[in-house]
Amino acid sequence: MRTMCANYAPTSAGRLRTFYGVFPAREDYVEDAYPGHVVPMIRSDGGARVADLAVFGLIPPWSRDGRNFRQCYNARSETVDEKPSFRHAWKSRQWCVIPADAFYEPSYETGRAVRWRIEDAHGAPLAIAGIWEHWRAPGGETVASCSMLTVNADAHPVMNRFHAPGDEKRSVVLLDPARIDDWLGADLAQARAMVVPFDPGRVRTCAAPRPRRAGAPEKESPA
Repeated sequence: MRTMCANYAPTSAGRLRTFYGVFPAREDYVEDAYPGHVVPMIRSDGGARVADLAVFGLIPPWSRDGRNFRQCYNARSETVDEKPSFRHAWKSRQWCVIPADAFYEPSYETGRAVRWRIEDAHGAPLAIAGIWEHWRAPGGETVASCSMLTVNADAHPVMNRFHAPGDEKRSVVLLDPARIDDWLGADLAQARAMVVPFDPGRVRTCAAPRPRRAGAPEKESPA
């Protein structure tokens, strides 16, 4: 079964200030993120929103080498409280928002994988529900990381179009912007109730194949 969202467009620092009222420490993070990249996340610090920079892909506290981000960039909501990589963050209520201008998924409707862009229908940033963690590196540095929460999307009219035939369809969880603070301050039961498929009318989609490099084979790699 193919893991889903591995590629997205982090929201710029300027748009974070405009839409969410937060100020990341740096503005020079990537515009096209994959697991291992440093990206902005929004979390609560004493009830106030803060924007931290974190590795995309959760690194659990027990990690020896910090490379878990390669497999831990999505957390299945059905088992997030059981899986060793995620359960500490979930049970500690370490909720975050991963702001995105868009995320990308592969569609096989043409018979081959073509990257598609999913974005807010009105151009606002998407507030993707996530969990975060702190990991202490062997050298003593503390590294923040995050993972996107996902739900089943077999019956979702937008998200069931993506990924290979026969694979379970999955979707990130999009929060209502008006409920971001509710999410960041939620207890376990409240958080569980908010981890649901999004209204399909909230997004618009379009094919977004990567530009072909000169001499490259005529093939689109899945996101």
